[in-house]
Amino acid sequence: MKPIRIVLGWQVIATAVLTLAFGFVWGVHGALSAALGGAVNVIAGAAYAFMASRSKPRSAGEALRGVLRAEATKIILILVLLTVALAYYREIVHGAFFTSFVVTVLIFATAIAVRDDEENKATRIAGER
Repeated sequence: MKPIRIVLGWQVIATAVLTLAFGFVWGVHGALSAALGGAVNVIAGAAYAFMASRSKPRSAGEALRGVLRAEATKIILILVLLTVALAYYREIVHGAFFTSFVVTVLIFATAIAVRDDEENKATRIAGER
């Protein structure tokens, strides 16, 4: 789960940077819009990590079911949070909101490139033999 925690941290940092940047450009509503756009994916990513960590597969099929359940939870949560933000925040700055949202989606996609330290150790040890 360490790679997911690292990626969630990157998402939080990117959201903070975009919040500050759009705050300078569009003021308070730009900052809040960027924060909401990033928060959608941070919350959904945390839910994904929680659901994935609860899965204790004993077979490939169970592992696949666990990942699909986690992904479905993430997608449903994203749709709900996007709908709530767009429906209830009337002063939303769409450019800031969707830019922050897309950037955090792209960051989550990099999770596959983050390797766990234990995996790195095993690879190094196997290479030494």
